[in-house]
Amino acid sequence: MQFLALGINHKTAPVAIRERVAFTPQQLEVASQQLRDHQSIKEVAILSTCNRSEIYAFVEAGNVRPVLDWLSSFHSLPFEDVARYSYIHEDQAAIKHIMRVASGLDSMVLGEPQILGQLKDSYDLAKKESLLGSGLELLFQQVFATAKRVRTETGIGTNPISIAYAAVNLAQRIFSDLNVSTALLVGAGETIELVARHLKNAGVAKMIIANRTVDRAQALAAEVQGRAVALNDIPKHLAKADIVISSTAAPLPILGKGMVEDALKARRHKPMLMIDIAVPRDIESQVGELDDVFLFSVDDLKETIEENLAARREAAEEAEALILVSVQEFLRSLRVRDAGRMIRVFRQRAQKLAEDELALALSQLDQGQDARDVMQKLCRSLTNKWLHDPTLKIREASAENRSDLLAAASQLLNLDASDNF
Repeated sequence: MQFLALGINHKTAPVAIRERVAFTPQQLEVASQQLRDHQSIKEVAILSTCNRSEIYAFVEAGNVRPVLDWLSSFHSLPFEDVARYSYIHEDQAAIKHIMRVASGLDSMVLGEPQILGQLKDSYDLAKKESLLGSGLELLFQQVFATAKRVRTETGIGTNPISIAYAAVNLAQRIFSDLNVSTALLVGAGETIELVARHLKNAGVAKMIIANRTVDRAQALAAEVQGRAVALNDIPKHLAKADIVISSTAAPLPILGKGMVEDALKARRHKPMLMIDIAVPRDIESQVGELDDVFLFSVDDLKETIEENLAARREAAEEAEALILVSVQEFLRSLRVRDAGRMIRVFRQRAQKLAEDELALALSQLDQGQDARDVMQKLCRSLTNKWLHDPTLKIREASAENRSDLLAAASQLLNLDASDNF
């Protein structure tokens, strides 16, 4: 059996190709049913995200081509296109690859945690569809344990490296308890959407979302249980905000020094954090001169992100070392499992031999033969029959000067020089 990790991702293919090999939830169920009946594929799981589509499978040795054929056929793509943009890792390299994916080391954003949840979903579906055998089951458990170790023993996910997350992380550092804080978000684009979701996950008490198009602000507000207002209404709500994060495409500043001064008076000079992610700026630079305002620009966040990215790269090196150890642990587990099969057959053979000899001895006793003679014959027969095959193999190894086999036999039979052989 051979383990494969075959896929197409953001490093090997443009989005036009990635979207054609992506699996919808409905397609995943159909694909699982097809793979369950595929002759060359013994165990399999499919991972499909916006940045990668991967197949993890145990196949008959040397049977890589059928997996590529199936992938191209399922998505109605020429085989040459699939082969051109795909990568194939085998055995130890494949095990290492899936562990790196689960740990966020192969992601577009280094160390991002979402991929582990997506991989667990793939595992759950494969289990539901009866696509897992003992090999993939054992591998997934090792992969999940490894990803957990990477998260807990390295700093791979502790330092924010996106503008949105860095803004929320800054707010958490300044306001230790967001559960009593109100955030005013200006804009409703992709960055503000991410900020809103991060704030919701962080437990912020209230969110007000101001946007030129109120309908769009309302859609985001509904998602995060916030309140939508128009840009013109910002002065009415600014005094309520402990945190202001702004990201619009406006050509001129939206929040001026005078507006913020009025808000601070209404707040009785309670401190306010203001983060301006926009370019050009949404908040006048003079706002930073006010005593009770902590104003940060996108450049301030980028500097933090660069430092954090360097820290994540250092953590990634630690994670790579952990993964190498985990790969060896898994390979050892596979070898132990394979040895278990051999031991089971070995014991079954011994049990069958013992049962046959016991049946013969009991028959002899029923016939009235002397019990002592029967027991002695039972012991001699069991010893001779059990040692017959090993004795022949040892003699053959000696005749062929196979010192390696003789040394292995000596170790397996627990013999040493003191036995004078």
